[in-house]
Amino acid sequence: MRFITANLNGVRSAASKGFFDWLAKQKADAVGVQELKAQADVVESQFPSCGRLTGHFHYAEKKGYSGVGLYTKEAPSDVVTGLGIAEFDQEGRWIEKRFDKPGRKLSLISVYFPSGTSGEERQQVKFRFLDALYPHLMALKAEREFILVADVNIAHKEIDLKNWRSNQKNSGFLPEERAWLTRLFDGGANGAGLVDVFRTLNDRAEQYTWWSARGAARANNVGWRLDYHLATPGVAALAKKEAIYTGEMFSDHAPLSIDYDFAL
Repeated sequence: MRFITANLNGVRSAASKGFFDWLAKQKADAVGVQELKAQADVVESQFPSCGRLTGHFHYAEKKGYSGVGLYTKEAPSDVVTGLGIAEFDQEGRWIEKRFDKPGRKLSLISVYFPSGTSGEERQQVKFRFLDALYPHLMALKAEREFILVADVNIAHKEIDLKNWRSNQKNSGFLPEERAWLTRLFDGGANGAGLVDVFRTLNDRAEQYTWWSARGAARANNVGWRLDYHLATPGVAALAKKEAIYTGEMFSDHAPLSIDYDFAL
C-alpha cells in the first residue's frame, strides 16, 4: 500500500502546478492532503477524485482556510469527519477512513495541525489542539491500528530542520512542542508508543518537506521536516520504502510517500 501525504497550500493552486497530473502516475492507494483552502462547492465539483482514488473531505467554516482530504482506492467501511471538538472541527482538521474487516480494525487519517507562527493567540490554539489530540490518539490506539498522515507543524529534533539553533524560540521548534512529539513516540509507560515512520526508514540529515518562501530556502535546501506518517507499531513495522518528492514544486511543502507491506 502506497500512502502519500501532501500539504497543498491551496488545492486549486497545487492543481494548477500539476499536482494531480503527478499524482495520477504514482500508483498510490491512499493520499492525505492538507490545506485545501477551498469549500465543498469547489472541491467536490473539481477535485472529488483522482483516477481510481475517491476523496472524502473536512472543510473549514472560514472560506479559503485550512481543510483536509483523504483519497483512497478502496471504499472505507466508515468515515469519521472531525474530532468532535467544535473549536477544531470548525477549522476542518481531521478526516478518517476506516477499513475494518473481521479480525482487523484499521484507520487511515489525514490531519492538519494548527500553526502558531502568526502570533501568541494561534500558538495557544496549537497547544490546546495538542492537549486534545493526545488522549484522542491514545483512545484510538487502544481499539485499532492506524496511520495518520499530517502537516504537524513541528520539527521534532535538531536533525529535522536546517537552522535549529536560531529557531529554538520559534513556533514549530519550541521545547513544549518537541516534548509533545517525544511523548507521542515514547514506548514506555508514560508515552503513547506511536511511531515516526519516516525515521524508521531514513535517519539521514537534511530530509525536509517544507521550505520558507523567503530568500532561496528551497534552492539551498534550508528546510524543515513538518510532514509525517504517525502510526501504531503494528502497521509501522510494515513500512518498506519512503520518498520525499522534490522534482516539481506544487506548494511550499513536498509530498511524502511511504510504501507498506499490506493491502487495504
